[in-house]
Amino acid sequence: MAPGNASLVTEFILVGLAELPDTQLSLFFFFLVVYMVTVLGNLSLITLIGLNSHLHTPMYFFLFNLSTIDLCYSTVFTPKMLNHLIFKKNIISYHGCMTQLFFFCFFGISEGYVLTVMAYDRYVAICNPLMYNSVMSPKVCSSLMFGSYLVAFSGAVAHTGCMLRLTFCDADTINHYLCDILPLLQLSCTSTYVNEMVVFVVVGINITVPSVTIFVSYGFIISSILRISSKEGRAKAFSTCSSHIIAVALFFGSGAFMYLKPSSAGSMDQGKISSVFYTNVIPMLNPLIYSLRNKDVKLALKKTLSRTWTGKSRILCYREEAMGRKILENGLDS
Repeated sequence: MAPGNASLVTEFILVGLAELPDTQLSLFFFFLVVYMVTVLGNLSLITLIGLNSHLHTPMYFFLFNLSTIDLCYSTVFTPKMLNHLIFKKNIISYHGCMTQLFFFCFFGISEGYVLTVMAYDRYVAICNPLMYNSVMSPKVCSSLMFGSYLVAFSGAVAHTGCMLRLTFCDADTINHYLCDILPLLQLSCTSTYVNEMVVFVVVGINITVPSVTIFVSYGFIISSILRISSKEGRAKAFSTCSSHIIAVALFFGSGAFMYLKPSSAGSMDQGKISSVFYTNVIPMLNPLIYSLRNKDVKLALKKTLSRTWTGKSRILCYREEAMGRKILENGLDS
């Protein structure tokens, strides 16, 4: 029996994305590539921002946090899912499941609010450029990030705490590839009314507030862009905005589709496909959307590679000089 809970279940079985053996290997390689790209892209972005002082600005401070969240977010469940696909080990302990649920909620909510803060940052930069340095001071940026993590922590505690109060009797098969809220609610043999109300309220707030803030911010941004006289400037600005809006729409849209509707067995199968967007695709795309098309990041990459190459060249030169001195000394001794 799980401590602190009347549950008779000590472990769960994760169904995964597909039960057909023929699809397991293909899914393994697909998600392995996605995970590798996610890790490489976000680690590279974190490293570039940390090593280059000209990227120590509010926008890249938020991007640093977003990449960290995406990296942790994917790591919460992807290794377990890959292990299931290749080794058919689809069992997760009760405590492991609750831990995964907590971090899944924490990083998911955090990402939503970081995207919101980034939209606000762009609003201030474009609509109030003269006030940017004072409005987006280091203290304000730190406070915004602290608030984002605090809201995420509160939401994760609410979801996980409500889940711990449920009793799981005989049903132990989760119709998902991770310990998500709605699939777990289907397994409970006690009333889930309170949990469903918490899901509706907490998820509703964490989708509505960021979404409204983001689209209002971009409404003002687009209004300012339309006043730009240069066609090239308008096209470039619209291209950047559209990429961000697409990423936001995928993240919040898939989350709303998954959570803001009654749970059922049929909807769970649709929800698994929907959740792939906000658990796999979005963390992989974010480095591409926010960095690889950015001139500052490209310049930082060139400088970092140049410093690395210069450092290696100096080491080789020192080694050659040392070898030359040894040969000269040996020749003089003889």
